[in-house]
Amino acid sequence: MISLELLVALYVLNHTGILNPWQLPWKDIIVFLGSGGIACLLMGWGWGRQQQKWLVRGMVIAFVGINAIAYVGAYTVTHFSSPGELSLGLPRPINSRVPTDMGLEYVTHRLPITPNEWLETWLIPAQNSLSQGTVLLFPGNGGSKGKQLLAPAKVFNELNYDTLLVDFRGVGGSSGNTTTLGFRESQDVATVVNQAEQLNLQPPLILYGVSMGTAAILQAIAQENIEPDAIILELPFARLLNAVRSRWQAIDFPAFPTSELLIFWGSLQQGFNGFAHNPVTYAKQVNCPTLVFQGKQDKWTKMTEIEELLQNFRGAKQLVVFPTAGHDLLVTVDQQQWKQSIEGFFQDLS
Repeated sequence: MISLELLVALYVLNHTGILNPWQLPWKDIIVFLGSGGIACLLMGWGWGRQQQKWLVRGMVIAFVGINAIAYVGAYTVTHFSSPGELSLGLPRPINSRVPTDMGLEYVTHRLPITPNEWLETWLIPAQNSLSQGTVLLFPGNGGSKGKQLLAPAKVFNELNYDTLLVDFRGVGGSSGNTTTLGFRESQDVATVVNQAEQLNLQPPLILYGVSMGTAAILQAIAQENIEPDAIILELPFARLLNAVRSRWQAIDFPAFPTSELLIFWGSLQQGFNGFAHNPVTYAKQVNCPTLVFQGKQDKWTKMTEIEELLQNFRGAKQLVVFPTAGHDLLVTVDQQQWKQSIEGFFQDLS
């Protein structure tokens, strides 16, 4: 009966497009269920009927409990709560600083998505009237334009590029209170790029993203059909499942089945397939010049994953590794190396 209900549930998920069962990590799931079943058989060997019933009840309670914790955990990491609001979720990222704090003039724009949804952006003009182009900047998970994007924007400004700093939905001055770790955010990227002419942004258009922002950029190219002139990816990840696993491993916590359960329930809650959210696949649709920044000591993304990502880009590509950096905003680690790499990349574009 349980097997039939499971098959029906998987069919419904696949039919509705929420989750493709074939993209689940079946090898790990089978090993987990198989080893758990064998362990229970060994535990119940020689037990009386009443004791076996209690064992089954205990297994059901444990199964439900683990999934309940995973459900709440997935909800918490994909939702933001505002100050003073009593609700599950991480603290909503705010813009604690503005460009004028760094001596940069700016104009705030609100870009509509739907009648009830919008993106807030800051447009910072280049230092002189002859702009070399426009860099569109997108933050990482839990970041905002005031928290993560001002430091790189200042360097782009020094290189005489206009910059447009963007808050994804759910953070900063934009609407909403949820995140999908780069999936829905790809639509935000497309919204900004598609309104570039309306905003009078000077070409070439170069997209810069940090961590989750890189996934949103790559998916926007692959599935939203945007065509930037170049992209700069800082601290990208190759697969969402691996990114979640690595965070558990970094604190010596069992990555399986914790990661799989979080992605499973997060996918159902947010209506997307997290197991298929793989920038390494999106990269195959990228034809424009690409610059990748990576910290060699990054515990969350292995260099082998970065190399796999690079292999899939079709256009010209460069990798710059910061030897002492981890998963940090790299312009704050070594600004000279960061700026020189950007300058060289821009020169190759001209």
